[in-house]
Amino acid sequence: MRVVSLLPSATEMLFALGVEPVGVSHECSYPPRARELPAVISSRVDPDASTTEINQQVATAQERGGVYEIDRELLAELNPDVIVSQGICEVCAVDDAQIRQAVAELGLDAEIVTTDPHSLADVFADIERLGRRLDCEDRAEAVLSELRERVRAIEAATPDPTAGPDVAVFDWLDPVMVAGHWMPGLIERAGGRCGLTSAGAPSRPIEWSAVREHDPDVIVAAPCGFELERTLTEADDLSDRPGWAELTAVQNGRVYAMDGHEYANSPGPRLVDTLEFLAGIVHPGSYELPEPAVRSWPGLAAGRAAD
Repeated sequence: MRVVSLLPSATEMLFALGVEPVGVSHECSYPPRARELPAVISSRVDPDASTTEINQQVATAQERGGVYEIDRELLAELNPDVIVSQGICEVCAVDDAQIRQAVAELGLDAEIVTTDPHSLADVFADIERLGRRLDCEDRAEAVLSELRERVRAIEAATPDPTAGPDVAVFDWLDPVMVAGHWMPGLIERAGGRCGLTSAGAPSRPIEWSAVREHDPDVIVAAPCGFELERTLTEADDLSDRPGWAELTAVQNGRVYAMDGHEYANSPGPRLVDTLEFLAGIVHPGSYELPEPAVRSWPGLAAGRAAD
């Protein structure tokens, strides 16, 4: 069966199920083999621009037909039986409506499977659904069994979240955006509270004054599409803001950077890795925080990034 994946999380799911796609998106990087596959999608946004410039470019691209461009000639050549798309965010990956239009206009006989996860449970349901559609139900069951066992172990090892620290995860830095969808639920499973948003709510911009007023106990910076080193490079977008050094999280040295591209913003099997990282952040010492996935920012204060 010929399968095309249009987003990193779907590519990760497919490989976990033992299915290698014939085509992927330009952002698919895990497992490493995915980088070698033909890219059906490209971006109209410069990934090397600053966070402010990227935000502006995204807004402009949306006004002019979308952030992503589909290589229709390549898609027709690949002639897939199944295309895995997404309906959660037109900024994160090509919009489901765009791919449906392309398939119709190209006359392809391809089934489009749309993922739209807003929680870890939704991710597990997508793995199960893909397993059924791609005739690898036994493999899907084995993958899910291992993931669920890891989740149970984390939940058993972490305290009741009502007694845990308040955690703010930012998935963009300028403007500041609070991470939503699956992230608040992961924080709660890891034994923390998420007072700036709620489980299942979309990611959203937030006024910096609201962050200062809320004053979270823990801050995690995990910008969408950024690996760890890029996040550290953009640290001033947070640390130069007024009142940064007075925040409780900064005062107590509980500020962290996370690889947003690989872990925070890709709702695939590795969200369980993310859950383990969050458990180690919320309850220090309970789980390892391995670089290059997560790094503590103990020196990120007074408008200056740590070395």
